[in-house]
Amino acid sequence: MTRSELDFGGLTAIPALIDPHVHFRAPGGEQKEDWETASVAAIHGGITTVLDMPNNTPPCTTLRAVEEKKKLIDAQLKSADIPLRYGLYFGADKDHFDQISGASGSCVALKIFMGCSTGGLVIDDDEALDEAFRLAAEANMLVAVHAEDEALLARKREEFAGASDPAVHSQMRPKEAAIRATTKAIALARKHGARLYILHMSTLEEVALVRAAKQEGLQVYAEATTHHLFLSEDDYAEFGTLVQMNPPLRSKEDQEALWEGIRDGTIDTIGTDHAPHTLEEKNQPFGKAPSGIPGVETLLPLLLDAVYHGQLTLDRMIDLTHSNPQKIFNLPPNDDIVLVDLERELTVTDEMIKSKCGWTPYRGRTLRGWPEYVILDGRAYSITRRTLEEKQQSEDCQHGAQGSAPAV
Repeated sequence: MTRSELDFGGLTAIPALIDPHVHFRAPGGEQKEDWETASVAAIHGGITTVLDMPNNTPPCTTLRAVEEKKKLIDAQLKSADIPLRYGLYFGADKDHFDQISGASGSCVALKIFMGCSTGGLVIDDDEALDEAFRLAAEANMLVAVHAEDEALLARKREEFAGASDPAVHSQMRPKEAAIRATTKAIALARKHGARLYILHMSTLEEVALVRAAKQEGLQVYAEATTHHLFLSEDDYAEFGTLVQMNPPLRSKEDQEALWEGIRDGTIDTIGTDHAPHTLEEKNQPFGKAPSGIPGVETLLPLLLDAVYHGQLTLDRMIDLTHSNPQKIFNLPPNDDIVLVDLERELTVTDEMIKSKCGWTPYRGRTLRGWPEYVILDGRAYSITRRTLEEKQQSEDCQHGAQGSAPAV
């Protein structure tokens, strides 16, 4: 019996998920999300550990900002009564390079925005980028990059100024911007002996670059996101600015290359890049609407549905969402588990979303395989998607696992 075949009264136990890439918005963006609402949303997605990005207001570019953010998070999680496990990225900023060595013990990685995204953090000159990699390598700190070339993005913003079609977003942030930045990041990792984590890879060419780097023996790791795996440029027609994110959606060919990278081990993790905005914000015209979409609640159902359809195995999914991020980010082990119903089919609706933003680009999709209970730090949480009759039938499983399970 494999690790993914333990049976709990018809439910299957798997290790709880680690999401290595979230934006839970606090401090500074609490109208979109906070750790009270986000922790409930994470539990509903079978996630008990998250790694949160530094582009807050104020940004996490100093040790003091990190400590203040931790205090805020701890207070909000206490209020939610959910002891969600978390780690924080440290933001690379040219004015605070002296803080990097001190952050190596308290943050999971140094986050470098090579191209502008949400917020003002960006390292867009080669000298500063080289120095950031050098300092991180000296501190034995993982370097995580948003790999888009800012110089090319700036030219494309000028070229497409005034465009009104959301599909133009994929041309404003072209594949070449990602390819150039990923090539540069790998070269700097080679030069300085740095460990490199490439966030939200989106292109066929990036997969090939990482595959070659791994074959060379470099410590280069790659992340794919659910939106690049399950959405493509074709979805602009239906969802418009709702599926606007950075890096943008790519072609079906790029999407298939990501899946091949998952199957052959080139891609190490799957994150959500959970970056919620309100519907009011997202429904603004293209050019004003912000980039980013929610994702923590749909990560596991989307992947379980992919398992059902043979796109990956359940054990491979566990590697991507638990074992690999635990190793890459040097996270302490835990006994958190998720009990999933591999046969349950549900259609995604906006109404089931617990994130403060209250919407999802996956609405209308019928997915097979859903989490039912999460056991976090010895405490069971019931995910109330079942009917009363179904919940009664599974009550023995619930009590047999960990006693009473509060609904979230």
